[in-house]
Amino acid sequence: NCSVAQALEVVGQWWSMLIVREAFMGTRRFRDFQQNLGIARNILAARLRKLTRQGVLRRAPAGGGRRYEYRLTDKGRALFPAITALRQWADRWVLGTDKAPMHAVEIASGEEIAEVRVLSRAGRELAPWDVALIAGPGATRARLEAILKARKLA
Repeated sequence: NCSVAQALEVVGQWWSMLIVREAFMGTRRFRDFQQNLGIARNILAARLRKLTRQGVLRRAPAGGGRRYEYRLTDKGRALFPAITALRQWADRWVLGTDKAPMHAVEIASGEEIAEVRVLSRAGRELAPWDVALIAGPGATRARLEAILKARKLA
């Protein structure tokens, strides 16, 4: 009963997020995913099936014949901020900004994009201590008890 756990169930496997990243970079065909990622065919096929079944990608005919390509759905495109945040985090905390393998720039201006931030509805940047998690409509009794326990420890 955790939204993060449910998200990881969909895209948390090692290759899944890399496949989604490739799709954002314009990769569409099986052989191109395989070549760009260096992934085994059976693993790629399984991950593409799962991402398609979960509604992150959709399989569409490519030209004529029996060839298909994989395209991001709205659900898949909604992962853009998460992938961007992960890339920015890794560039800062894992690789170091001087070793970043690529930079994301806005096409229209050529300027590097801003860091992903969590904002209030009024536009103020929020830190973790500025946010409280409260029970939502899908919270189980165990989740409600965990929230109450966390509040007492804070």
